[in-house]
Amino acid sequence: MSEILPIFPLQLVAFPSEDLNLHIFEPRYRQMMRECEEQGTTIGIPAKLNKRVQEYGTELKLVEIVKRYADGKMDIRTKGIGVFRIEEFFSRAPDKLYAGAKIKRLRDHLKSDVLLSTQIIEKIAELFELMKIKKDIPSAQDFMTFKMGHHVGLSVDQEYELLCIQSEEDRQEYMLDHLRKLLPVVREMESLRQRVQMNGHFKDVIPPKI
Repeated sequence: MSEILPIFPLQLVAFPSEDLNLHIFEPRYRQMMRECEEQGTTIGIPAKLNKRVQEYGTELKLVEIVKRYADGKMDIRTKGIGVFRIEEFFSRAPDKLYAGAKIKRLRDHLKSDVLLSTQIIEKIAELFELMKIKKDIPSAQDFMTFKMGHHVGLSVDQEYELLCIQSEEDRQEYMLDHLRKLLPVVREMESLRQRVQMNGHFKDVIPPKI
């Protein structure tokens, strides 16, 4: 079933289950957030890529207005609750300052493959070790691709591709393929860093046999 959703396009990809903190300063979005607070409405954040609002986006609920400023600006916390597809976009929603869209909420197939999760986690652990990143990695039983979507070196375009995939197993395959391609590049960068760092040091070199 289609319904009209307030739309807040941003040059980023928001994922379901993500906690997203935003600073709201434009009058149209201040109006949007006041309505969320007073009426319990949700908002949609589609990615704006290459100067175009994309077809898919994430629906978010307002969790908390953390701070209100004297000039009406506010800092808010939101949480992603699901993916939608835009069926018709309106640059101005009826009688509103902000944009709106007729959307269809999409059903996500959440069943995952534990073996794929294990393989992904191993590669994420190697990536974090190579890049000296200290961040918790979920267990295979708790792993969900959307929860790690911003932490595996995907470009914004790739994050959007991940968002558009409506099966967790297919998202796992996508992420695993990405990591398989990324890790050799990162390993080579680390090797290059070490070679550059060693330049000028005394080297223990074994000459070849002649």
